[in-house]
Amino acid sequence: MKYLLIVFILIFSACSIKNYETTKIKIVIIKSPKLKFSDVGYIRNSNDAIELELFSAGVAIEKITINHLICVNSGGCMSKSGFNGDYLSASYPSDILQNILLAKPIYDAKGMQKTDAGFEQYIKDKTVDIKYKVTKNVTYFKDRKNHIILKIKDTD
Repeated sequence: MKYLLIVFILIFSACSIKNYETTKIKIVIIKSPKLKFSDVGYIRNSNDAIELELFSAGVAIEKITINHLICVNSGGCMSKSGFNGDYLSASYPSDILQNILLAKPIYDAKGMQKTDAGFEQYIKDKTVDIKYKVTKNVTYFKDRKNHIILKIKDTD
């Protein structure tokens, strides 16, 4: 019985190892009521998953993995809307973090204006006041109502 359990664990733990197609080193700034971070991070992604690994003084301090759930080292796995409610704002769409990490439009491209360098979105209603800019080297998200800033920029 022990051997069967060991084989079972090895098979299913091997399936959980993810090979990411793209890895980018970025300067990551996160300011939210529950997360505060400013240092180097790795953004890894494949077709079905994204991973943000945050470092401070060369030591990995947090890893956020996004697929059908969002898993945080310090907080376990939760639904995307649950993560937004705990770490960002419950009023955000469930895919907002992955879209920001991949520099894609948010809120189904609501209010999107193309620029020479990328695009901008300004979204304001009773729950959010968002300024979102994406250029070749910088992704900048700021929500004044919820006091949240995410800035991701190239290291060069």
